[in-house]
Amino acid sequence: MAKWIKTNFPGVRYREHPTRKNGVRRDQYFTIRYKLTGKDREEGLGWASENWTSAKAYEHLKELKENRKKGEGPQTLAEKRELAATRKEAMQAEQEQIAKDAIAFGDFFTKTYLPQAKADRPKSAINDEALYTQWLNNTIGPLPFPRISAFHIEKIKKSMTDAGRAPRTVEYCLAVIRQVFNHARRLGVFAGDSPTARVRWPKVDNARMRYLTPEEADLLLSALVEKSIDVHDMALLSLHCGLRFGEIASLQWQDVNLDKSSLTIRDAKGGSRTTFLTEKTKSMLDTRPEGAPSDYVFPARGTQGQRPNVSKTFFKVVKEMGLNEGITDRKLKVNFHTLRHSHGTLLYEATHDLYLVQKSLGHKTGTMAQRYAKMTESRLREAAATLGDVLSKKTVDNNAIGLAK
Repeated sequence: MAKWIKTNFPGVRYREHPTRKNGVRRDQYFTIRYKLTGKDREEGLGWASENWTSAKAYEHLKELKENRKKGEGPQTLAEKRELAATRKEAMQAEQEQIAKDAIAFGDFFTKTYLPQAKADRPKSAINDEALYTQWLNNTIGPLPFPRISAFHIEKIKKSMTDAGRAPRTVEYCLAVIRQVFNHARRLGVFAGDSPTARVRWPKVDNARMRYLTPEEADLLLSALVEKSIDVHDMALLSLHCGLRFGEIASLQWQDVNLDKSSLTIRDAKGGSRTTFLTEKTKSMLDTRPEGAPSDYVFPARGTQGQRPNVSKTFFKVVKEMGLNEGITDRKLKVNFHTLRHSHGTLLYEATHDLYLVQKSLGHKTGTMAQRYAKMTESRLREAAATLGDVLSKKTVDNNAIGLAK
């Protein structure tokens, strides 16, 4: 056992390492001794090779004694070390937070949020990126999260509104900003609330009021088949099966089961679902040239590897037919989505079953399906006729009573 050696400083002693050197001398390990609550206590400090000296050890001892006299501060080396460690952790946390607070919205969007969005929801991530590039990059892209305020969001709203963007587009843009802030908060990059919570969101009324009668739908399909078989076939699927254009564009041959007359709609807005074919749509798909399982049923023109966009042919035919002539309200104009809307409306008129409409269109809840019940003319006519009969009967009854008197 190494021998303890006293120093010229009271309460400080050391022992020498049997072999290890510090320069020409043996390395020395320093400790301090003191009384705490009436008991002798000794704590080690460190080696001379670690820059400890008897004088330095004595300064620590004096500090601990002074703390005991004052009744404040660490009174042991263990407490002092624990306090130093706590301060170091706090300083590191502060430095880390300063670094996080300096992260720009744009850097986080492009390096963290967007890659995750592309992995989780690749279709909507395309729209997110487009909105960021056009509306957010120059406004809030360079700003750190803590510096983005409701003022900046209002500025974005005004720019989009002045440019003629629809309230639904503005709403979607605000939702993207909120999602980025929420994602940053989940990852500990930002601890506050999204500034979108302190602005008034635009009121959105995207409910389509226009739908095609069976006669109008038949005329439209007849006109389309003369212009483009592909556009006709996509329109037929939307009208007969209630599919969105994006669902039709994403349809691959592996999703088609002609034996069961069904289609598998994957990764749809309301979740994956199965929809069933009518005889016309089944016959149409049966006559199309089938590709590999992963090939699109309706590939972009000239390639099998890309999805199509809504063809200008559709809008050209709608214009030629005058379906939108004199109509200024976009909710009353015919577009490709009108075919899906017509499917839901005509299905409700035929069945009066909202749950069936909900499932056919792939809505998560019945809220969206209720619009078809509210606007279908046949039900309104039935209600009006019924009420008319009741009132007429009441009038006849009253007249009979009067005559009897």
